[in-house]
Amino acid sequence: MDYVSALLPPAVMAVFFIGVIRVIVKTQGGANKAKEDAAVDAALARVEGAHRPTATPPTADA
Repeated sequence: MDYVSALLPPAVMAVFFIGVIRVIVKTQGGANKAKEDAAVDAALARVEGAHRPTATPPTADA
């Protein structure tokens, strides 16, 4: 019986892991893909816009 108690936790974790992978694969694409892609593109555009320095000419005060 020791082998059953030793193998049960990894087997349960493997079943849950396979379930999570199946959910991830099934939810890829579909009707929400365009909406999710648009949200990611908008977030990336905001980040890129915040990190771009504005070009200012150097001052002659030096």
